[in-house]
Amino acid sequence: MSHNRYVRSHELMARAVRCIPGGVNSPVRAFRAVGGSPVLIASARGAWLTDVDGARYVDYVGAYGPHILGHNHPEVAAAAARAAADGFSFGASTEAEVMLAEAICGRVPSVKMVRLVNSGTEAAMSLLRVARAFTKRSLVVKFDGHYHGHCDSLLVAAGSGAETLGVPDSPGVPGELAKLTAVLPWNDEKAAADFFRAHGQDVACVIVEPIAGNMGVVPPAPGFLQLLRILTAQYRAILIFDEVMTGFRVHPGGAQALFGITPDLTAMGKVIGGGLPLAAYGGHEQMMALVAPLGPVYQAGTLSGNPLAVAAGLAALQALTPAVYERLETTSAAVAEILSGEAKAAGVPVQVQRAGSMLTPFFSERPVNNIQDGRACHLARFRAFFQALLDNGVFIPPSQYEAWFVSAAHDGQALEHTRAAVRKAMQAAAAG
Repeated sequence: MSHNRYVRSHELMARAVRCIPGGVNSPVRAFRAVGGSPVLIASARGAWLTDVDGARYVDYVGAYGPHILGHNHPEVAAAAARAAADGFSFGASTEAEVMLAEAICGRVPSVKMVRLVNSGTEAAMSLLRVARAFTKRSLVVKFDGHYHGHCDSLLVAAGSGAETLGVPDSPGVPGELAKLTAVLPWNDEKAAADFFRAHGQDVACVIVEPIAGNMGVVPPAPGFLQLLRILTAQYRAILIFDEVMTGFRVHPGGAQALFGITPDLTAMGKVIGGGLPLAAYGGHEQMMALVAPLGPVYQAGTLSGNPLAVAAGLAALQALTPAVYERLETTSAAVAEILSGEAKAAGVPVQVQRAGSMLTPFFSERPVNNIQDGRACHLARFRAFFQALLDNGVFIPPSQYEAWFVSAAHDGQALEHTRAAVRKAMQAAAAG
């Protein structure tokens, strides 16, 4: 970073590193992969962030997905404020919880019953427990580079933060437990079919991001998700879609509606909380009936169904009209065109991969179909690109392996600002 406008951020990070590990409360916020020190944000509205030094940025992080309508959306903010006026948390059920559960079940046909929790990690962890209880098997199958939260069983060959920091597996995860998780290559039909022929009788579940977003946006190859549905049905294993990122973002009914595939269980998060901590898991009645107090699979949470989060989430879902999704598609295509066009003009090989309002520009000569392709990206160019964007007022994830998120608040002004910044950033990447 070359500008002294980051003075206050630097001062605060110097304090933060003395009392917070690495100075951040989530490793994806660290700038270790891109250099420099993180900027600290003071406020946000619409498509714009303002940092503690007063600098403004067009935001393509969107809190890593929740702010599909933009920051501080009036209807979402008003709903949360009304809920706050009545009390923050009760340790008891509320009408709004019922309304949000009904809204989720009404939008996602595979989800007949749903349990609200506080984080995507909690949702994924709970689904493994349900799947193992239902099948009476222990083996979990996931895919290299996919991230499903930081519970022990799933922090194996995980993407995004782990990949960025060069720590694909975490110390502290017992080896005995890790052996119960099999990791397959993404988009490799032969590997999946061969594994099930050899071990299918032992598989409790397959958990998958239907559109990979935690190694950057890497869509499924044609037919790959259909194959997983066939294999899991054939071997009586449970198919889990982790739609924490894609749920209500790539389609009103999630990626499962987009691809026309019905999973057995689904994890959701981000959009359903409207920017407040909220996630959910759900599926068919027969499986969800195993969850306490209806059944023996125990899962609980003091703040689950928090009134503020539920109110914000319900308002966000209600605001996501067909017109909003149309605008998101148009705007996201425009952002992708800006990235591709400016990369070509600068002579920088970039693959812009997009799924709805999620996208990633990979600094690569070829399309990225799996984590191995992602690891071949030109990281020095990405670092130069990131720093130039930041210096020119565009905020993106500090990792080549993260998705960008476009919101309904990204308007013509935001796009023009983005184009000018991307032009300079691609020139910096070419020099880098």
